[in-house]
Amino acid sequence: MSTRLEMLQVAKLSPQLLGEATDLVRDFLLTCYADDGGFGDRDGESDLYYTVFGLDACKALDMPVAPERMSPLVRRHGHGTELDLVHFSCWIRAFTESDLYDPSQDHGETPWRRHLASFQRDDGGWAATPEETGGSVYGTFLALGAHEDLGIPMPDPEATVDFVLRNALDDGGYATSPDMPVATTPTTAAAAVMLRRLGGEAHPQTVSWLRRRRHRQGGFLAAEGAPMPDLLSTAVALHALSSLGQPPDDHLESTLDFVDSLWTNRGAFHGHWADDDVDCEYTFYGLLALGHLSVLGS
Repeated sequence: MSTRLEMLQVAKLSPQLLGEATDLVRDFLLTCYADDGGFGDRDGESDLYYTVFGLDACKALDMPVAPERMSPLVRRHGHGTELDLVHFSCWIRAFTESDLYDPSQDHGETPWRRHLASFQRDDGGWAATPEETGGSVYGTFLALGAHEDLGIPMPDPEATVDFVLRNALDDGGYATSPDMPVATTPTTAAAAVMLRRLGGEAHPQTVSWLRRRRHRQGGFLAAEGAPMPDLLSTAVALHALSSLGQPPDDHLESTLDFVDSLWTNRGAFHGHWADDDVDCEYTFYGLLALGHLSVLGS
């Protein structure tokens, strides 16, 4: 099972806590559709990045998007070869969900495979932009997802594992690259998930590092000293701890209260307490967090 499908499997459990509000989320997601088949950003403009979260949120709530609906968005970006890895990995997701993709024809030197390979770096990691000379944990996580979407193995997974391990800090957190030795919750969660997927082993202090990011009022902080918890960090921390076999069975009520505090009756979630807007990205993270909390509370 791919990294994406693991997250979807958990997000599908969110209606157990949403109850009748599940239909509100479905209605909200329908408002996020853009004219070209993608999903809109906070201004309503079609965006590859937001499309990934819209697709996954719809799948989690049994609202599959018709493959032909994705085709105009995919065509607008050609083969995606002008995109950085962040948006290219999203293009690959949309492409493989569209009726333009034929897995039986995806072999050899296709333009998308060549462009994906161009982000691989000699240090074993993957860069997020063409200009970066070294890899980053974030770029490597995106590359893993893109390879999984295309159904092809990561080249030299041992080198990738070594790269991720080199970004571990002494306290168990992970930095995004050797040039930025500051650990964040999303990066640490991504590293933990990747290592498990590729046969590596996370730092022995990673579980305790993630647990220390919990806020006294519920939720998880993005980094030590962050002013408030946020939904992205909360969802990925819960997912990583579960992936490591150490789901947080305490502070359940406060975490659920935190997620609930970001809910709006529009059927969506805010990203944090100071966030006035909603979008399909944070709504997917809300579904993922609720899915994990439903398992912990059962």
